[in-house]
Amino acid sequence: MWRTAGFHLSAGLLSALWLLPIALVLVTSTRSFDDVAAHGVGSLPHSFTLDGFRQAWVDGGQQRALINSLLVTVPTVLLSLLLASMAAFGLSRYNLPLRRTLLLLMLGGNLLPPQILLVPVSKLIELLGLYDSLYALIGVQAGFGVGFYVFVLHGFMRSVPPEIQQAAVIDGAGPWQIYTRIIMPLAKPAMAALSALSFTWIFNDLLWAITVLRTDSQMPITASLIGLQGQYVSMWNVIAAGSVIAAAPTVVVFLMFQRHFVAGLNLGAVK
Repeated sequence: MWRTAGFHLSAGLLSALWLLPIALVLVTSTRSFDDVAAHGVGSLPHSFTLDGFRQAWVDGGQQRALINSLLVTVPTVLLSLLLASMAAFGLSRYNLPLRRTLLLLMLGGNLLPPQILLVPVSKLIELLGLYDSLYALIGVQAGFGVGFYVFVLHGFMRSVPPEIQQAAVIDGAGPWQIYTRIIMPLAKPAMAALSALSFTWIFNDLLWAITVLRTDSQMPITASLIGLQGQYVSMWNVIAAGSVIAAAPTVVVFLMFQRHFVAGLNLGAVK
């Protein structure tokens, strides 16, 4: 009994410690500038206003930045998972030559730190004439994500019993029909988990955004937060409101895919 009580008490304290900065940002975003300036950021609120969200959304350019982030994130997630599922299907269900080598190459590409690839990727995008465009950011994000997605989906698709595929072949199904009608419906939990993860990674990315983009009107919301902090140096309510706006889409996506995400994490745990 004491051990259980100690565990719950420790877990509760750690959860409260983890939630404290989030609560501070939420409370600060709903305070007025005069309140924050007079009493400090860490004080109890003496006002309630949503003017900080309006300033961040309209004057701070968060509206356009959020649209840019969605224009990059949604196509990248769809394209990456489509290419990764096709590659994982071929590598896991057919005896292709050098399939292990290809899989190791894809996995090895994810082990390289992205910092050492900043200059080569930037030069390549300039040569292709795509610099300072959202297409460049989509290509970079998709290229760096496909390898990991293939590795994850390959492990799941290999666990599908071969008798299912053999029965489909006997019924006259071709590779495309097996992929679309059998493997992909069975891979929905894994695809949902990867969708939530990839959406979060791509939406929150800052490094590649400031590497391949230059114009402020093209910047996603993570890079826009840097400009917001420079524009509203000491207006912490506006900066906090911009942070809440930037975090809201990923929270919504995670809550939508939470059930599938947990199921995807449990794949392969029980044989």
